[in-house]
Amino acid sequence: MELAIDTSTYFASVALSREGETIAELTWHAEQNHTVELIPNIEYILNQAKLNEKSLAAIFVARGPGSFNGLRVGVSTAKGLAFALNIPLVGIGTLEIEAYPFAPTGLLLCPIHNAGREEIATALYRQDQGWHCLKEEHITTVEVLCQYIKEKTVFCGEIPPTVIEQLRRTLGERAVIPEPAIRLRHACYLAALGWQQLEQGHRDDPANLQPIYLRQPPITQRKTK
Repeated sequence: MELAIDTSTYFASVALSREGETIAELTWHAEQNHTVELIPNIEYILNQAKLNEKSLAAIFVARGPGSFNGLRVGVSTAKGLAFALNIPLVGIGTLEIEAYPFAPTGLLLCPIHNAGREEIATALYRQDQGWHCLKEEHITTVEVLCQYIKEKTVFCGEIPPTVIEQLRRTLGERAVIPEPAIRLRHACYLAALGWQQLEQGHRDDPANLQPIYLRQPPITQRKTK
């Protein structure tokens, strides 16, 4: 049995899976309450499945980008469980999790998050004889992103409304934007991706796995006079 943990943004999700196939999932709007809500919800989903922590054989965790506090809580919890139970740990990028549900379309997939300062966090993926990352997570602007979108593309993730407007205005029919309910991130996709990585022999060292922030938290940035 595997446990998938995603606290990347205000939406949080946990799932239990067996060889990557989800048997239980809980997704909720956590706001900034990941610290007090994550562990109780993990215990809840284990109890609902009539399992305990000793039933777990692997931990999958969303690495970001996303909320600094949310990622810190999720990754720290995943690392602690993996270390305490001596089981494999696999980290998966949040943008990849959001793109994965749209893999069957065969289209270019572009997850987007608000990065502040009128910038976005994004990446590019495609399912083409296998799942591929074409451009890794990075920060850019909508204007720059649109310059290299030359084909019909599925835009997914927690896209700000203003960005949706810009994409539709600039790209027209090349911009395929599913409804918000379809774009909602679920830990079941993290479980599927995590199991793929585990099957391929990949696992992360709990001592070294770090969140993908892309931009350092404001508290770490030196103030200018």
